[in-house]
Order: sequence, then structure tokens, then C-alpha cells
Amino acid sequence: MTSGFQSAGGKTTFHVRLTPKGGRDTVEGWEEASDGSRHVKARVRAVPEDGKANQALVELLAKSFGVPKSMVRIVAGATARLKRIEITGDSAELAARLEAL
Repeated sequence: MTSGFQSAGGKTTFHVRLTPKGGRDTVEGWEEASDGSRHVKARVRAVPEDGKANQALVELLAKSFGVPKSMVRIVAGATARLKRIEITGDSAELAARLEAL
């Protein structure tokens, strides 16, 4: 099983499966897809309109990983449930936090 994330050049990337209107803002941990790939499950209270759910996801991930919101980007999947996230920062620290999920 792969780790589900990659670190290179001070950036860590991973996939998140987002559930908008999820009742609460939380990162639920890793989940394995049917194709064997791994992603982090997250849910936010925000609705998927006008980027509100994406903004809530960025804020949630920034808080969860202890980085400023400006260091969290959605690099792919802005209109899909499965999104590729890039966080800039200490790769070792981010990797440790991701492994702990």
C-alpha cells in the first residue's frame, strides 16, 4: 500500500475526497479507493456553491496541518469531489501529520 502523498521541493501533494454539507468540519483520515489509490476523507458544513466548500476545505486543512491558509492550494479537481491538494512547508512535518491521520 502506498502512503498516498508525495513530497518534493518543499511541497506535499495528496488527494482529498470532500463531502460538502457534511454536518461538521473534519478530516476523517485515509481511505482506499477501489483502484488501490489512497485519499484523505474530509467533510465541511459549507455548500458546494461559489467555491464555499473549497474555501472551507482550505481553511480546515490549514488548521489541521498548522500552516497559513495561503500555503494550501487546490491544484486539481476544484469542481469534483476528489481534489489534489498541495501544501507548502516543512515536508517532514507534513508527512508526519499525514501519516498520523
